Amino acid sequence: MLTKFPKLIKDILKPLPKNDYPVLNTFLFVSCWIGFTLDKSLVSMRDLCTRMNTQGMNVQISTFSKASKIREVDVFEKIIAELNKRLSIKKGVEEARALFPIDSTIISLTSKLLWQEKWHQVKLFCGLNSITSEVGGIVIHFGQGHDSKEGKETIASIPQNSIGVMDRGFASMKRIGELLGNKEKHFVLRIKNNVTVEMLENGKCKVGTGKDAVEVRLVMFCDLEKRTEFRLATDLPFEGEGVLSNEEIAEIYVKRWQIELLWKFLKMHLKLDNLITKNENGIRIQIYSCIIAYLILQLIDIEEGFGKSLLDKLRYLQSFMCQHTSYVHWFRRIVYAN
Repeated sequence: MLTKFPKLIKDILKPLPKNDYPVLNTFLFVSCWIGFTLDKSLVSMRDLCTRMNTQGMNVQISTFSKASKIREVDVFEKIIAELNKRLSIKKGVEEARALFPIDSTIISLTSKLLWQEKWHQVKLFCGLNSITSEVGGIVIHFGQGHDSKEGKETIASIPQNSIGVMDRGFASMKRIGELLGNKEKHFVLRIKNNVTVEMLENGKCKVGTGKDAVEVRLVMFCDLEKRTEFRLATDLPFEGEGVLSNEEIAEIYVKRWQIELLWKFLKMHLKLDNLITKNENGIRIQIYSCIIAYLILQLIDIEEGFGKSLLDKLRYLQSFMCQHTSYVHWFRRIVYAN
């Protein structure tokens, strides 16, 4: 791990400008955000700046706050794209059919400055590749937008030959029609139980009424313990080449839970639920930083005796970080090392 982590950090941070701003250059700014996200001992912007200032780095809280408000987010987006590319190379399996569970999570906004903009929450949409662990289709929406409307871009990011797995919030007859029209991608989409369904002689179902009705394969099963019925619309074949049984379709939907585990990890361990800025741009930067930290953890390996989970990796990194004062100091030594 001690060879892979430094090399990864050097590859993504060394190209960043180091003289573009007189006080807080891009290299230091991005290092601070990634370091804050990974460092479990920091919980606020003041914690971060105090650590930097007492250990020889001039990072004033006002300067960092203003930079978070006005700096472009494209540098973070480019790092995410690069890390996703590396994950695809590391874990990718050519011609394999990956699952791509899609969902959104709500992050509550507690700042009155944001309430004045009538924003009480921000929604993060994305999908997770089940084979490579790439995070794709990232959309950050401020406000009360519905999944079916605001998640359109995320659904469009389903990789070719993969299966997008979605819950009821993304369901509409128009959406099902659009998904059926794309033969290069597949889907398993749970629909609401109150939607009108009519069985057809060809084995499919007519879902909906009137001009909005669509003809689609429908798989239904029940959770007897919770007394819940599940209706899954899908374009996966029930006969011929590549046939999948109803039981296999149900198992695919159950694996949608992978995206819920992603939300849980980001919020519990990478501070997604602990927003330290009070403006739209800064919140976007923090969300991107959480995803960058997650991808870094996916890419590195640690000694087997210390575990294999993402949390094991995070704890392992934390123990080494303590030898370097902070992640920012550690990053600096890595990048400037010969």
